[in-house]
Amino acid sequence: MGDDPGRLYRLDGVAHIVGVINDEVSVIVVFVDGFCTWFMLAVCVYNVGCLFHPRRCISSVRRQQGMRLDERYVPYLQMAGLYHLARLNDRWFRLDEPLVSAFVERWRPETHTFHMPFGECTITLQDVAYQLGLPVDGHYVSGCLTDFHLYIEGGRPAWQWFHELLGVLPPENQVQKFAVNCTWFQETFGECPDGADEETVRRFARAYIMILLGTQLFADKSGNRIHIRWLPYVARLEEMGSYSWGSAALAWLYRCMCRVANRHVVKLAGPLQLLQSWIFWRFPLFRPTGYDEISWPLSSRWACYNPGISNKGPRVQMARLKIDLLQPRDFIWMPYSALDVIHVVHPEVLEPRHTMLWRCVTSLIYFAVVEWHQVDRVLPQFGGVQPPPPPRPALNIDFLMSKDGRGGDRWFPAHLADWHLHWQERAEHILQFDIVPDPGPSHDFLTWWHQHGKRFLSPEMLLGDPRGIPIPDEATQRGVGRVPDMARVDDVPDRRRTERRARVGTRRSQREWNWVDHAMDDVEDAVRGGRRRRGRGGRRRGAAAREGAHQARGDVAGGGAAVGVDRPNQGA
Repeated sequence: MGDDPGRLYRLDGVAHIVGVINDEVSVIVVFVDGFCTWFMLAVCVYNVGCLFHPRRCISSVRRQQGMRLDERYVPYLQMAGLYHLARLNDRWFRLDEPLVSAFVERWRPETHTFHMPFGECTITLQDVAYQLGLPVDGHYVSGCLTDFHLYIEGGRPAWQWFHELLGVLPPENQVQKFAVNCTWFQETFGECPDGADEETVRRFARAYIMILLGTQLFADKSGNRIHIRWLPYVARLEEMGSYSWGSAALAWLYRCMCRVANRHVVKLAGPLQLLQSWIFWRFPLFRPTGYDEISWPLSSRWACYNPGISNKGPRVQMARLKIDLLQPRDFIWMPYSALDVIHVVHPEVLEPRHTMLWRCVTSLIYFAVVEWHQVDRVLPQFGGVQPPPPPRPALNIDFLMSKDGRGGDRWFPAHLADWHLHWQERAEHILQFDIVPDPGPSHDFLTWWHQHGKRFLSPEMLLGDPRGIPIPDEATQRGVGRVPDMARVDDVPDRRRTERRARVGTRRSQREWNWVDHAMDDVEDAVRGGRRRRGRGGRRRGAAAREGAHQARGDVAGGGAAVGVDRPNQGA
């Protein structure tokens, strides 16, 4: 019954951050009669006498748009379905990086869900609609990235079309391949002139929409560039409202979280306001105090929240422990049914063509990015009872992750035709299940989850052994639940992608254990009675060390090949 645990957590032994959490090390130094003894222990953050070195705290990559919302842009934003997002952008937002780091540790690319002590939960199309006010139903956001004249009827060569649509070309020093610096957009289109004619207003509205999409929904890890992939969309402003911006944004957030779940990746991009607001709405224990006023869209509730920036390592550990101690009552399965939310929700979000897709198991598409909306694993978020998963493997995310747009531009609806077809047939993949007064996991699911799920990540010495907590009685009263009927996609393995994950490394990850090596060298020198002299530049190396360092620098200067560095092609 249920997923094969070995396959469900197969990425732990490859590159997932959970695979190295237990290797976090503190060093205790004990001096006895002038000699040093070192003990390498996995210990608590606050143990006295311990030097704790947490693995990582993610750093967010997000840029505030910085362009004023001119009232003359509003009709175009409403046509595009982006007006609520634009209003949200007027409010400042900062990410609580330690908190999000602890949640990313719980994110499983194998299932697109957070694995919690009480079961699984995830961000769905329903959350996107309520938190950002984006349309869910519509055409997929796809096409090509740069070769518009080859693939699009009426398209032009990229920079010729840019000039026709925006009336100006950026200087060469403001362009990197097919991306333009944000500062140039802000300086050139920051203020629409008074008395501007309609065509000028349309040009400024196009620039505003491009930077809105490129910073608030689809930001990449550069954090300061806007890709020109949006030219075919802003060329037809009246048709932009026919696209599913919500599903594209969710696809990009999924992909960014899958990437940062890799132990060697520390930068997180994407619609981070959606992620943090989802945490606050679903987990009351993590909500900041003093933010009780609810407005639309719902993520605006946390506007101007300013988390601290100090002690990030210990705060990651505290958030991890707090998650480990969560009980089923600490998660709100259906937060949007509250009266306060019903009073502010925009009626367009509740149109049947949008709401029916909240329960749809289908592909999520953003150009070459293909992710999977696995709501069959979180039925209680829609009022159902969660049964144990059926005896079939989780979708092979390695195959989906390998489709990232590298290798030159393509017409992605043809290159990834099967996945695009899934979205086109989305109405055929809507789950049907019973709605109950008390949604949650069934007794059978919790039995399976307690046996196979990775419920706890903190050391046992910190947990007080919550593993003995019994399954609550209400889980039995909910009934057994049932797995809704649905079509399944083929599970296509991609061994090359798995092997590549194992080789992924960065200079940061290669340096992170150097402090241990240096410390052990110091100990050996002290034990052998060797003298060490310290200056402002740190420990002086011996002659052999200097010679080795000089030789290493010579290898680099001589053009030695870099190892483990992937150079993406344009538009990736």
